[in-house]
Amino acid sequence: MQTSFLNDAHADRVPTIAANFQADASIVLYHGDCLDELRTLPDGAIKLIITSPPYNIGKAYEDATSIPTYLAAINPILKELVRVLSPDGSLCWQVGNYVHKSEIVPLDIIYYPLFKQHGMKLRNRIVWHFNHGLHASKRFSGRYETLLWFTKTDTYTFNLDSVRVPAKYPGKRHFKKGDKYGTPSGNPLGKNPSDIWKIVVQDWETALWDIPNVKANHPEKTLHPCQFPIELCERCVFALSNEDDWVLDPFSGVASALLAALMHGRRAMGCEKEEVYLPIAHQRIADLYDGTLRYRPLGKPVHQPTGREKVAQIPQEWRDNAGANGR
Repeated sequence: MQTSFLNDAHADRVPTIAANFQADASIVLYHGDCLDELRTLPDGAIKLIITSPPYNIGKAYEDATSIPTYLAAINPILKELVRVLSPDGSLCWQVGNYVHKSEIVPLDIIYYPLFKQHGMKLRNRIVWHFNHGLHASKRFSGRYETLLWFTKTDTYTFNLDSVRVPAKYPGKRHFKKGDKYGTPSGNPLGKNPSDIWKIVVQDWETALWDIPNVKANHPEKTLHPCQFPIELCERCVFALSNEDDWVLDPFSGVASALLAALMHGRRAMGCEKEEVYLPIAHQRIADLYDGTLRYRPLGKPVHQPTGREKVAQIPQEWRDNAGANGR
């Protein structure tokens, strides 16, 4: 069965989007509970899983006693994700801090033991930093989320040469006496976290990724309230998968992870329970192939105000009050 939410004008410009997993498909978008679809997938079929799970199913984080209930609901899904993941595959689990009455719950800490129960190995805990968001009044304003990169085994796909960054001191040489004395000590392709990331060298250097979150004026913004940027997914796609590999998002929303995969020659599969997001996901995929998709290019420098913008100026009222108070 095939389902399409595309406008007729776009229908002939995008590959067929299968409604259920098919080994020879290039795009799958399943409508329904991801657990039902995951159970139909073969063992080890997926090279890369990128997702951001629902944070508050049944308001689960609003008191400590309900957290185990939430994790119990997630655990069967996680069990299936581990089963369908290739032995050389990776799982990227992107979460933030759940906030209730100004108290935060660091979700990555809560999830970590659950992944370990399934034998997953944590390779990096990456901080995704952004400069915009709600301003807090009773605590410091939150400006980061985390991405937990797990692998299933110790033998996993990691395309280091695709994500190297220029060395700060490429002219450094071996100084200890021996066969390599006086020769360059680095790699001609750059240092361990490629040429793809030249614009965002500092991101890889510090494991702090400076990527704007998807808010009102972001080119990728849709009605989805917790949409993550395509750029975040692209980095994972480059480093942790190869062309024609399957990339899966079991909570695919408006298809950001699928778009990142399709942009770079991977096959993409998503599952989404909320029907309202499916037309948007289908349309964004169509826009990708039509050349009209609005997105923020990988590595584009984050905008910095010059100080001349009106919104960057100190309001006159504040100046007047400061003068009146002798400051």
